Amino acid sequence: MDGISAIQQRIGEISATIASLQPTTQPTSSVTSTASLTGLFSTGATTATATDAGSFSAALASALSGATTATTLDTTMTADGIPAALASYGNGLIPESALATIPGSSERMWAPAAEAAGRMIGDAAAAGVTIGVTDGYRDYDSQVQVAAEKGLYREGGLAAVPGTSQHGWGLAVDLRLDATAQAWMREHAGAYGFTEAVAREPWHWEYAPPTS
Repeated sequence: MDGISAIQQRIGEISATIASLQPTTQPTSSVTSTASLTGLFSTGATTATATDAGSFSAALASALSGATTATTLDTTMTADGIPAALASYGNGLIPESALATIPGSSERMWAPAAEAAGRMIGDAAAAGVTIGVTDGYRDYDSQVQVAAEKGLYREGGLAAVPGTSQHGWGLAVDLRLDATAQAWMREHAGAYGFTEAVAREPWHWEYAPPTS
């Protein structure tokens, strides 16, 4: 179920919950309400006891909490370590709409990776450390171009075989790091799910979601 469908389902549940809380008989002590919420209250339901109001507030808070949970980023991975939500597209063939922009950058990644990268860069900045983003998701054609320009890693170059790069799954990010930023990353990046995964490429960091 995608995020929009989940929210729509929760709205339906909220409406059903509210309807169940409306009094069926006129209460002996009531408070007249002049406010109406379209789609939530039925016509003429303008009174509620203090108890009803408390129950309504609790139910609404619970329902809204559930709706928020439904929009939580999906971090499911396949057995091959590929984001399950992106696996059907293929490496380097992921549409922009299925990715997310890294906050403060124009580069894109798998949504959980982009969110984690944004938090990491923001926390580094709060500590007085500047981290720049030079590359995120790399489509297949770009992988071919990089391989032609920089050579294949297995042959002493700096590029993965096109169609196998972690950039092609939105899991890798290349960063602009001075010595201070590099040291900060090596000390703190793991807490955000990022590892310095490729020898000879200290700028290249790969993301994996927490397993627990």
